Amino acid sequence: MSFPTDRPATWFVTGTSRGLGLELVTQLLQRGDQVAATTRSTERLLAALGDRVDTSRLLPLTVDLRDDEQVRQAVRQATERFGGLDVVVNNAGYGYLAAVEETSAREVRDMLDVQVVGVWNVLRATLPVLREQKSGHVVNVSSILGLTAVPGWGLYCAGKFALEGLTEALAQEMTDFDVKVTIVEPGYFRTDFLTTDSLALPASTTDAYPGLREMTENHLKLQGNQLGNPVKGAEAIIREVVRGDGPLRQLLGSDAHAYAAAKVDALRANLEATAQTADATDFADA
Repeated sequence: MSFPTDRPATWFVTGTSRGLGLELVTQLLQRGDQVAATTRSTERLLAALGDRVDTSRLLPLTVDLRDDEQVRQAVRQATERFGGLDVVVNNAGYGYLAAVEETSAREVRDMLDVQVVGVWNVLRATLPVLREQKSGHVVNVSSILGLTAVPGWGLYCAGKFALEGLTEALAQEMTDFDVKVTIVEPGYFRTDFLTTDSLALPASTTDAYPGLREMTENHLKLQGNQLGNPVKGAEAIIREVVRGDGPLRQLLGSDAHAYAAAKVDALRANLEATAQTADATDFADA
């Protein structure tokens, strides 16, 4: 993708009323770019932006990403207002901390609807635009917990692991159309992700996981002390999109990098341990 330099770029960003999404919208508007920003509450988005930035190039859109038609209508509004799309950022999401057996059927569906179905809806609506113009950039905001898993985050990891698989396939499909694809994998950032507004907890728990209850308390206490700076995080995402030549995965935070390195080491050890037995299930004449 060749990032436009002779005009303002147009960004379609989801999950924009708080956290990294809000910071991203703020910086994009400060750059003079055009932003179609989806959120569950445009009032909250506009209140959060306040008078800090010029919002004349902002198209705030109240969208339920789980509703395919709402998403398609939002994309139509964006392309009609701005004349096209350059960058699509799938950022919407929320945390969930509980043991696997403590997650209800409804909680599972809700998480996957946002983390996976919502992204798919956005991609189905925006990819034809990017593909036809043979340019563009898709940024899917995952998590380091889309690359590795830890206890208590099983449902959240399930959604992010699915997002990573989807994005890897998408990146290969888009090569013929000069559309760049990036997976962003943040570590812990000093947003409100670990507040009760953004971190969902199970409706009921068992007494079998005292360690997870302690983990929950520790995570809530971590709020305000996370390592990652959201201002720098948004700057890094924008910088990589403008450059357009970065790797598939963009790790944000030294904690994310350490988790990823540990996962690679564990996977390598697993491969070495099974190297002599993996072919045991092959046909003898294969």
